[in-house]
Amino acid sequence: MIRADKTGFGTIEIFQDSNDFCYGIDAVLLAHFLSTMKKPPKKIGDLGCGNGIVPLIVSHKLPGSQITGFELKEGAASLALKSVEHNGLTQRIEIINTDINDIGDEYTGFFDAVTFNPPYVEKGAGILNAIESKMIARHETTAGIYDFMKQAARIIKRNGRVCVVYRPRRLADLIDAGRKSGLEPVEMRMICPHRGESPNIVLLALEKGKRSELKVLPELIVRDEEGNYTEEIKNIYEI
Repeated sequence: MIRADKTGFGTIEIFQDSNDFCYGIDAVLLAHFLSTMKKPPKKIGDLGCGNGIVPLIVSHKLPGSQITGFELKEGAASLALKSVEHNGLTQRIEIINTDINDIGDEYTGFFDAVTFNPPYVEKGAGILNAIESKMIARHETTAGIYDFMKQAARIIKRNGRVCVVYRPRRLADLIDAGRKSGLEPVEMRMICPHRGESPNIVLLALEKGKRSELKVLPELIVRDEEGNYTEEIKNIYEI
């Protein structure tokens, strides 16, 4: 069932299919991570944008930005476009229904920043989900992190920044994919469900044409001892 959900970011609403893949905290953290760049990016690309949640949140957090979302699944791309139109953002957000490996040459070196939330499960591992859209979102079926990094490196400007949300257990693969694509890791933050627990999400920023030491930011704790969101998470969600 298609429903319009309030995001909590200004008046922005998003259309989601309750039987399909709905966004979670990863997308919110990724959009916020991008918005903390010292020099706010003007042109932003989002690879595998799904239902458009990252472009929508980024449009709120970075009012002067222009965002292009690339999405393989026609159904997800249609929902993303519907949300863009519903929120009156057609002048700022473009949704393109395409495989990330087929992005046109006109986008080479085009963006100031690129975001992506790639499938977490490597090809051949894990149990495949019966719902195709969920399977593509979670498993490397059509493209893996090396594909995402390669395309991000191609469409970003020199000294541009790539922001990724991923799972810590595949951090080595993530950094390797970046370096093989000419992207150097420059900033990282681990996300922990509760204080004292191991992180289950990592945010990584990489830059093109830059060689520098990796800056490790303080851990971000999602919930306090009572199970409530911490103050920092509330600030990110603008609660």
